[in-house]
Amino acid sequence: MRKYRLYQVDAFTTERFCGNPAGVVPNADGLEEGEMRLIARELNNSETAFIFAADGAGHDVRVRFFTPTCEVPSCGHATIAAHYVRALERSLPSCVVVQKIRAGILPVEVIREAETYRIVMTQGAIEFSEPFTSPVSDEILAGLGLAPDDRDERCPIQIVSTGHSKVLVGVRSRSTVNRIRPDLIRLSEISGSIDCNGYFVFTLDSGCEAMLTHGRMFAPAIGIPEDPVTGNANGPLGAYLVKHGLAEAADGELRFRAQQGEAMGRPGIVDVSVKARGSMPTVVRVGGRAVVVFQSELEL
Repeated sequence: MRKYRLYQVDAFTTERFCGNPAGVVPNADGLEEGEMRLIARELNNSETAFIFAADGAGHDVRVRFFTPTCEVPSCGHATIAAHYVRALERSLPSCVVVQKIRAGILPVEVIREAETYRIVMTQGAIEFSEPFTSPVSDEILAGLGLAPDDRDERCPIQIVSTGHSKVLVGVRSRSTVNRIRPDLIRLSEISGSIDCNGYFVFTLDSGCEAMLTHGRMFAPAIGIPEDPVTGNANGPLGAYLVKHGLAEAADGELRFRAQQGEAMGRPGIVDVSVKARGSMPTVVRVGGRAVVVFQSELEL
């Protein structure tokens, strides 16, 4: 009989039942890929993180991420959740942990704050695809239930990646973001033709001085109808804002807070920082806090 510790964690929040829920298995050594897929499907979170011992030099830990239907190369909120759990179990001081994930070998900063932690992850290489033009851009808008007039004309519809690509779609207002009713089947079909599974709709009309952006993210092709709060969308968004001159990187760094999840009743906040040389983003980091909802033990 094999026993595995299992946590349910809400990330990008300090309030239970807000933010983005993630499963975490902190002692995953010995699990087969098929078992991880079944566990992720059973938990039915947008992602579940499985933590393994290092398998070589140059990193401290390995982490794999599974949606209910497939493995993904990186996940922001599940990274926050995984390293929050690991820090709690080990009573870590403030430190840097190097993780090996499918998107690369990347540092994660663990910041101890009294009896809790803030986690900051460095994301992968920044990549921009060419902006979409009609008819593909029109198809994406239609799949999201948006009209051409809803777009913020400053914002090209474009795929951006920091390890797990997203289509970024800028709209004029927060009310437009909140009223989106996507055609999930249509978005899944489009994903197959553009080779990108996530659609992040955002606005600079955040409605709050403390927040720069407000957004929603849909990825039905990988089993995520809507993701509450998405590190792998808000990180690329930071790089995108710098590249297109939509936010200023003062002294070589843009820092902002992004809000997501209100439309699902699970609000959360992502802290984003982007280092830049002029209009070229070079390094993206996202951070946040987390809270354990429950802990259990799984026997296999």
